[in-house]
Amino acid sequence: MIKINTKPKKESIILGLDPGTQVMGYGLIEIKNTKIQLIQYGVIHLKKYSSHELKLKKIFDRITSLIDDYHPDEVALEAPFFGKNVQSMLKLGRAQGVAMAAALNRDIPIFEYSPKKVKQSVTGNGNASKEQVASMLQQLLKFEHTDKLLDATDALGVALCHHFQDGAIAASSKSWKSFINDNPGRVK
Repeated sequence: MIKINTKPKKESIILGLDPGTQVMGYGLIEIKNTKIQLIQYGVIHLKKYSSHELKLKKIFDRITSLIDDYHPDEVALEAPFFGKNVQSMLKLGRAQGVAMAAALNRDIPIFEYSPKKVKQSVTGNGNASKEQVASMLQQLLKFEHTDKLLDATDALGVALCHHFQDGAIAASSKSWKSFINDNPGRVK
């Protein structure tokens, strides 16, 4: 579900999630007027858990904990991509469903974006690599980047994509160049 507003919110917190069954990324950003600030980002390591059911419980518990600690106004998830391995897709869908259930349990609206949409929103290129997304986020949100947290930067990308879809950038901006021309005061 994509919600587009013509008027951006003055203040909100967005929790972005990159669902996974081995590593799940999360990222929290705060929006205050036109400023975007990084709150936290990280990963949930799930490889160490023996059963899929235990992994799902850990996802639910950690997402619930993040929600209780930071009180996000909205949750944005990366939609699963379609792969050839049906079992992997089923497990990934369950992981995403459990993360959604944690948000729904706290009455937080959920939004979903395709990986291509996230990459397009963050880098201007729907085929960008994880490293390119991380590099752009590092510049935009001013943080030290590490290749070990690419799932976390993907989650931050989802949160930022949701913010951009929520009316923060004028609909007429179709590229970074046009965004810069349309918004000179927002670029330093």
